[in-house]
Amino acid sequence: GETGSGKTTLARATVGLVAPATGTIEFEGRDLGALRGRELREFRRQGQVQLVFQDPLRSLDPDLTINRLVAEPLDIAGGLSSREKAARIDEALREVGLEPESIRGRRPRQLSGGQRQRVSLARAIVTRPALLFCDEPVSALDVSVQASILNLLKDLQDEFKLTYLFIAHDLAVVRHMSDEILVMNGGRVVEAGPAEEVCGQPRHDYTRRLLASIPALG
Repeated sequence: GETGSGKTTLARATVGLVAPATGTIEFEGRDLGALRGRELREFRRQGQVQLVFQDPLRSLDPDLTINRLVAEPLDIAGGLSSREKAARIDEALREVGLEPESIRGRRPRQLSGGQRQRVSLARAIVTRPALLFCDEPVSALDVSVQASILNLLKDLQDEFKLTYLFIAHDLAVVRHMSDEILVMNGGRVVEAGPAEEVCGQPRHDYTRRLLASIPALG
């Protein structure tokens, strides 16, 4: 859906950053929208749902080193020794194509846009979540970098068996990444179904307009 259609609000409500006004958000038998206080803190601590934001420069604390940024979710979850935590951080950085030894002590402003988004992904997968929200994860990046991040997301999905809820306004990107598509407009889902069906035989006029807005090659 286009900007303002409710995509990001849905993601933020799912991870407990905002409370839904109506309805329920069900995940593994729990209504996430109803979690408050201790229950919400426990849900966040478990790290089973993570969110990758659109602009990594704004979503990563500029004063923290890359090592600290990736360590934060593990600190919240607890249960690991210092050695186990260090190993998990290095593993996550390598999984997203970054060399731990050369990047651990650096800060976000010292990295390129693509590197920062890779750090965001490392931070998201370090807790080994079941569900990962990707909120326009490539729209703030140079076109030359977008394909590499999308391919990385595909590789991570295959390796870790991740479920993505991939948020975008570009249906071409959504079609590349998704098995199922939900089209939102004005805070409501106006069409849903398998990706090939929604993109190949759209039923709703709004979906048809979105598809028509995709630039044609050649």
